[in-house]
Parts: sequence; structure tokens; C-alpha cells
Amino acid sequence: MKKCLWFLVLALIGCLAACGVSTVSTPTLVTSPSPLAETITLTVSAAADLNYVFPEIGKLWEQETGNQVTFNMGSTGQLAQQIERGAPVDLFAAANKQFIEDLDQKGLISSETKALYGVGRITIWQRKNSSLNIQNIKDLTQPQIQRVAIANPNHAPYGVAAREALQSAGIWEELQPKLVFGENIRQTQQYAETGNADVAIAALSISVNKPGKWILIPAVLHQPLEQMLAVPKSARHPEVAKQFAAFINGAQGRPLMRKYGFILPGEEPVL
Repeated sequence: MKKCLWFLVLALIGCLAACGVSTVSTPTLVTSPSPLAETITLTVSAAADLNYVFPEIGKLWEQETGNQVTFNMGSTGQLAQQIERGAPVDLFAAANKQFIEDLDQKGLISSETKALYGVGRITIWQRKNSSLNIQNIKDLTQPQIQRVAIANPNHAPYGVAAREALQSAGIWEELQPKLVFGENIRQTQQYAETGNADVAIAALSISVNKPGKWILIPAVLHQPLEQMLAVPKSARHPEVAKQFAAFINGAQGRPLMRKYGFILPGEEPVL
């Protein structure tokens, strides 16, 4: 009798297995979807001569990485002061490498991130409808030119270059009554755009690809505007900032820098 009962149990188990019914309960593992990668927003303090080119580079970088970038444009000297006061800046792009070097000496820059990204040039810029005939820098002494805008050389590297060029041309003292000072190179050009100055000594990078007339000031008249970037130690996203810096100096960023008139590291200027 027991044997018959045992065979019946075995037969029942066989039938259940044949029908695809499991006799052993196994737990089901439920995996939650992995969270989406966090979007990073970089804060980049950049010299005002980068007013047009950096937003273009930033847009390409955002499309490629999905991260975001916010630009704080101004005069290099004032931006450097903000970093000295502890501003949480992820990347600093200066119009003169000396400001980066000074911050590095104060222990405020990650030294290994310092890199040249371009050499700037200066122009004499005037409105498209201007009747002035300016062929060279000495023409700024013409009596019909009453106001000449330059960036403030106390904190703007492009202002320093403008002063050096005027001194090299021997007209710095003569031009003193005509000079109007902008807080940065972009504001300087705006003085001429709005008629508050007849001409402006502006950056090539904000003269090209825009309305207006301009001539290039010879590079031999001023010290090179060697522009450098670096990651401050106050950066909230230093690793992502390094990636953006490499992007600026890489295959995507360099053609745009050249488009806006910058001489790339290792290239020679056209005098």
C-alpha cells in the first residue's frame, strides 16, 4: 500500500513538471533602473574679449556632454579679484597669463591645469557708417576724432596693450584729453558702437564677424597678449572643468578660436 502511494506521488510530480509547473518557489529579483547621470553646470569666468567665441564653444560642449556652462564675462583683473575673495569659479580664462601666474603664487590655482589657449590682437574699430579715414594708429590724433575709447589699463590687459601701442607710436600723451575708459574691452567697443566715442581700440576677437570697420594694430607695438586658463582651487567641479578646458584647446575649440582672430599656441602672429 505504501509503495502504491509513493508511486502515485512520483507520478503526480512528473505530470506537474511535464506541464511546466515548478514545484520549487524561487524568489524574483526586482532591479530598479539606474539613476540618470547628474548634469553639471560649470561656472566659467572669462575675459571680455571671449564674449562671442566662448559661448559658441560652450554650446558645442553642452551638445556633446549634456553638461551646462554659465559664463561670467568681465575684465581679467576684476575676475581675478573675485577668485581671490573665494568666488566658486570652475574655470578662469584670463586675457593675460600674468593674472593666472599671480593667483598660482597665492596658492589659489591648481598649477597643473595652467594652459595657454591663444594670443589676442588689438584693432582700431569704428562704426560702419563712420566717415573717418583711419589708416594707422597715428591717425587717432586727427582733430575730427574727439573721443578714443580704450579699456582701463588698471585692470584690463587689452587696455594695457592699447596704452603700450599708443606709447610706442609716440602719441600717448597727446591723446590724453581724448581718452574714454571702459571697464572691459567689450564695454570699450560699445562706447564706439553707441556714439559715445568716435573710435575704440578693441579686441580683434570682438571686431571680426561683426558690423563695423577696423584695422589691425601691428603686434610689434605692444607686448603679446598671451591668454591662459586654469582651474581655481575654489572650483566646485574641477574634473569637469578640466574636460572643458581640454575641449577649448582641442579639435572642436581651436577652429572657433582661430575664426575669432586668436593666434593659437605655437603659431606666429601676422604683423
